[in-house]
Amino acid sequence: MRRLQPIDPAYCDGHSGPVATDLLELSRSLEPLLGKAAPSESFWAGPRVWWGGPLDVEGLALGSVGAVAAALGAHAAASATTTSELVAASFDSIRQLRLNGSAADIWAPMSGFHETGDGWLRLHANYPHHAARLLSALGLSRPEDLGPALRSHTALEAEAAVRRAGGVAAAVRTPAEWAASPMGQAAADEPWIAVALDDLEGPVRAGTAPSSNAPLAGVRVLDFTRVIAGPSATRLLAALGADVLRVDPPQFPELLDAHLDTDFGKRSAVADLGVPEQLARVRSLARQADVVLLGYRSASLARFGLDAASLRADFPHLAVVALNAWGWDGPWADGRGFDSLVQAACGIAQLYGRRAGGSAQAGPAGDGAWRPGALPVQALDHATGMGMAAAALALLAGRPRGIGGSARLSLIATANELLRAGPPRETESAALRGELPVSVRTAQSPYGELSFVPPPLRLDGRQLEYPHPPARYGSSELEWQPDCRRRAPVRLFFPDHL
Repeated sequence: MRRLQPIDPAYCDGHSGPVATDLLELSRSLEPLLGKAAPSESFWAGPRVWWGGPLDVEGLALGSVGAVAAALGAHAAASATTTSELVAASFDSIRQLRLNGSAADIWAPMSGFHETGDGWLRLHANYPHHAARLLSALGLSRPEDLGPALRSHTALEAEAAVRRAGGVAAAVRTPAEWAASPMGQAAADEPWIAVALDDLEGPVRAGTAPSSNAPLAGVRVLDFTRVIAGPSATRLLAALGADVLRVDPPQFPELLDAHLDTDFGKRSAVADLGVPEQLARVRSLARQADVVLLGYRSASLARFGLDAASLRADFPHLAVVALNAWGWDGPWADGRGFDSLVQAACGIAQLYGRRAGGSAQAGPAGDGAWRPGALPVQALDHATGMGMAAAALALLAGRPRGIGGSARLSLIATANELLRAGPPRETESAALRGELPVSVRTAQSPYGELSFVPPPLRLDGRQLEYPHPPARYGSSELEWQPDCRRRAPVRLFFPDHL
């Protein structure tokens, strides 16, 4: 792999795919379900640009929340709006989170960018099993030996070795290099939300009569996702009143800070799908559910009949929304990946690269002064999560009309939308930049006092709130609540100035 060369961040040379549309119009991805509607900017208020940078991350954030607002209006006739402040805070929720006054510990020593013999590699080793596979792939026993080992390999060699071992790695590429790769070509034409529809045997009603406070009252959501994208979607569905049961494998527990950040309003259970009795209970949950969200690799889920195709075949009433990292075709379709890895592979990390002094110009080979960069927030994760929530709401809206189906999204499809849109227009770039004010909530949880930001929506002019803080991880039974509208209210404490 050659050393990365400077490119014009305003134009991603070689990037193929559909012609870009305004990111504020992402709700158009829901047209197969909702029909055509003129896009409107009335769903949000506030500055158009605040993070700044070579790509329109703000447009991606606002547009993805706008898709939720459009789908919610179709499902419950609720007037959903947002603000720049709410969206910015929600997309950065993990860094706003405090447990007993302490910030979340969101990174691991071996995670991040590492220099190789000819370029850069992005690693994700936050989970213990991924860290162990990374060391095994390179024949190492100590994290301290990682740097010298990587410098003895090319970026592509190290990427391939770690992936073969079941770890998570991505070489830093330019947008053109990604677009020319088999993986990039396979994902280039994927829509942001791909919808597959069919006719139900008759109208199906999900939940109870929606209210302005709980549009999803009575809706049962089975959550088979982890990390940020899927859990942020179900966090929002829980705030809208759904009974959300998240199920995790006991062999690979979620990181505590990720659980505290994304599991507001949910219940948390564990199930070993390799145990027939537990698999049967999970499938019974799916049969009684309204929505299932999937974030695990399709091949892993298919072994248990829990992939999207199997669930729709066995339980036609279900609305199934699935997520993966690299798209649904091509050599990496069922590969492991995270937001940071997708940014590295598709060229975003190159666009956000900087010299030590702040210049975006890439340095010559070997000078070590330039390093790749990242988006200001985990925008691919959060925007994809909003797309999943929007798809779930839109599928629910179709059930009374006898329409069922599934939807699928990917982090790379979200990245493609962002890359195709390029930078904000010049008139938008002149708007306010910098930190936006954040409205913080506090609540007592099983782990201590949590400080956190609210959901990124207002319903009929009132701020949406989470019904309760995260439950203790794995503490819930594998069963639905008898009446998911009956929840003891949690007392939230608000700053005096609100």
